[in-house]
Amino acid sequence: MSITGTDRMAEPEWTSIFQITAKNLKNSWRLEFDESIVPNRQLPGWKKSIVYTSARFNCSKCGRRWSSNKVMVVCSMRLEYGQGVVKVRPSRQNCKICSDAPMEKPSIFSENIKPLLQNLVEKIRIKCYNEDLGRKKKSFRSFDAKSPHEPAHCEACMQGICPKTKYY
Repeated sequence: MSITGTDRMAEPEWTSIFQITAKNLKNSWRLEFDESIVPNRQLPGWKKSIVYTSARFNCSKCGRRWSSNKVMVVCSMRLEYGQGVVKVRPSRQNCKICSDAPMEKPSIFSENIKPLLQNLVEKIRIKCYNEDLGRKKKSFRSFDAKSPHEPAHCEACMQGICPKTKYY
């Protein structure tokens, strides 16, 4: 079981798992990481979805580590001329101990990427193909979080999309 960050090194793993998971869709789809995605600002023709998983974070300033079981991944998808694209952006968190701590990208266990992307493909089927799938989210491995959620340090809370804030 390895941990992959959502940096450039992890992108091939995400892309490979996505291609396997999306192979039964009616059209071909590709996955892209896009740091410019803003949750509540969709471009015309794009559909929004949010999926989540658990992940670990590491403060690049002090080295502190923490876990979260509600790491939001904002997705923007479009099907046009028989070609689908889905852009993803995992939400970040910063250290509650350091002042002026940078927002850190999550490190997601490899075993959690597959259910996350399965849930994303289900969202594509619902939003782009108007399929009625009911609710059957794939579960992921969660962590024993040592401290309560800190909305002041959660990018998803700041954007109003974290389930802890109940705005989405």
